[in-house]
Amino acid sequence: MIKIKKIFDQIESKKLSNVEILQIIQEKYGYVKLEILDEICKKLKIPKSKIFGVLTFYSQFSTQERGKYLITVCDGTACHIKGGNRIIDMLKNDFNLEDGETTKDKRFTLQIVRCLGSCFLAPVCMINTSYYGNMDDKKLKKILKELK
Repeated sequence: MIKIKKIFDQIESKKLSNVEILQIIQEKYGYVKLEILDEICKKLKIPKSKIFGVLTFYSQFSTQERGKYLITVCDGTACHIKGGNRIIDMLKNDFNLEDGETTKDKRFTLQIVRCLGSCFLAPVCMINTSYYGNMDDKKLKKILKELK
């Protein structure tokens, strides 16, 4: 209950957008806990539908616990043509990851997106907030083994 009060105090003390509210909750827990979101909506008198629309629109938010490392792989046209699909296949086969899933050890979560806005680096992926361009399955596998 103390964590919820701290979050609520932080939100209430500023005039924050729904995106900023969600960012605070996700930063605290690693994902948006729906129970906490319900309480925040009640206290701030925000319709759940308004904030839930934002929550489900932006891929940066998750309602499920994520791994320590979020692997975001671009599967847009440029990345796909340049071999991004081999990166996705490697993650599925070698790490037993499907889109939106987390490894059993809570180390990695896979998120496949349509565009990371870095087509000039294709194929591109991100690990947490770091971009990795001109990526291939072998390079990514090496990086992930180092993180393990």
